[in-house]
Amino acid sequence: MSAQWPAIRMTVNGESRTVQAPAMKRLLDVLREDLHLTGAKEGCGEGECGSCSVRMNGELVNSCLVPVLQAAGATIQTVEGLARNGVLHPLQEAFLQCGGAQCGICTPGMLMAAAQLIERNPHPSMAQIREGLAGNLCRCTGFMRIFASVIAATTQQPESAGEGASDAR
Repeated sequence: MSAQWPAIRMTVNGESRTVQAPAMKRLLDVLREDLHLTGAKEGCGEGECGSCSVRMNGELVNSCLVPVLQAAGATIQTVEGLARNGVLHPLQEAFLQCGGAQCGICTPGMLMAAAQLIERNPHPSMAQIREGLAGNLCRCTGFMRIFASVIAATTQQPESAGEGASDAR
């Protein structure tokens, strides 16, 4: 750390954190390098893939596009913040049960986008799920297992989510 860099305070996953970093350092890099929260991934570095998605003040953002100074005073939630007391969030559990996670690059962003979606709409239709995850790219699953995972999390029945997951609700 350098005294020439500003002290930037934020709340990350419910914990008050302070980092000293260049004002224009990307939030993604601060999370990964300074705070050792490596869940958010760099997929494209251009805000196109969603792999680095986190929630900042309740809104989904691409952390690769956010200068850390913009996060000063903000509340940040990363994928690590979805689990509580060692218990996976229903979305995380559903992704495991339904095969929604493949290589793992897109998974954190998908989980964060899906968490925001179901917080705002606890029982989304297939069209709403597609729209809610539209800013996230996956090259492994073809999206159907991801959609099935979201449906499973909203119905609390991960073992049966694969059947009919492609049908519109």
